[in-house]
Amino acid sequence: MICIPSWVSRILDILSRVIDCFAGRADVTSGLCSKFDELRMSSAPHPVFFDAETVRARLTWPVAYSAVRHAMIGLSSGEVRQLLRSFISVGEDKTFAIMPAALMGARVFGAKLVAVFGDGAGRRTHEGVVVLFEGEGGAPVCIADAGEVTAIRTAAASAVATQALAAPDADRLAVIGVGRQAAMHIEAIAAMRDLKHVAVWGRDPGRTDAFVQSMAIKTGLHIEAALSVEQAVREASIVCTVTGARDPILKGAWIGAGVHVNVVGSSNPLSAEIDADLVARSRFIVDHREHVLAHGGEFLRAKAAGLIDDQHIAGEIGDVLAGRFVGRENSSQITIYKSLGHAAQDLAVVEWMRRQTDSVPSWSAEA
Repeated sequence: MICIPSWVSRILDILSRVIDCFAGRADVTSGLCSKFDELRMSSAPHPVFFDAETVRARLTWPVAYSAVRHAMIGLSSGEVRQLLRSFISVGEDKTFAIMPAALMGARVFGAKLVAVFGDGAGRRTHEGVVVLFEGEGGAPVCIADAGEVTAIRTAAASAVATQALAAPDADRLAVIGVGRQAAMHIEAIAAMRDLKHVAVWGRDPGRTDAFVQSMAIKTGLHIEAALSVEQAVREASIVCTVTGARDPILKGAWIGAGVHVNVVGSSNPLSAEIDADLVARSRFIVDHREHVLAHGGEFLRAKAAGLIDDQHIAGEIGDVLAGRFVGRENSSQITIYKSLGHAAQDLAVVEWMRRQTDSVPSWSAEA
């Protein structure tokens, strides 16, 4: 639910005491002035809170696509100011991350504070909050559940990148992983592309079968479980890796000409879902160059192996979306979208939700 804090009740209380001025005081004018001074002093904004249920209900795919697209164009153009994320290890496979950014066009800034915890079996949870501040007085105006925001905006970003980079007739999807992001990616890409077939691979066959059955019922798509990663991607024209793998599980030798790959699951310099050969063979497009140079595990491994240098990053997805840069150059090219995820995306979707709730002038999420 949406929890709007106590400012409404405070105003009602003040108005009640103003009425008392008329009933019980001789100096009504003085009483009114005093009470309305109190009202004025108490009118600072108070944060709205969006829990996971509210985020799910409000952040539809079309909204998420539009807000993320706008954020990524702004990130590439310089309209968004963003620092490298900070990581603090709080235990084995447990990380606390701080991700700050400012959306100058929307006149808001803030950060995502998130705990990313692994379970030792290749699965990770994201728990935390996105905190949004308004740019005029610097007050916090919104707090949102970071887990739900992350789940939706990450898949939306991959879908937007897929639409921009995959071949126009690409309609066979392979998803590597069976966690929350796997489900969200199937939904997000299916909402934008007319998928004919979806292949899914997960480490646990039983869990994979249950996932496939559940998603087939939910989406109405033709979804099948694959016995191996190689089998899953064999006939795919779009591939999404959404795992917690530390080391590559997808090899370049398994990817054919013209395929588009979204590399999503790894978000730190020590993890890599795809091998160096696939990085080197691809037209490598990133969500944010500076972040990938510092934290893109797949890119850093290929660079360390001497297969590529920094110039292998062809460009940023924001420049592709804005028409400043060509994404796919030909039908046989392998394209990769390396997604690390950014506070700009989180803040953009949270700001959109806030403006649907508050009586503030709306901003356009269209770029």
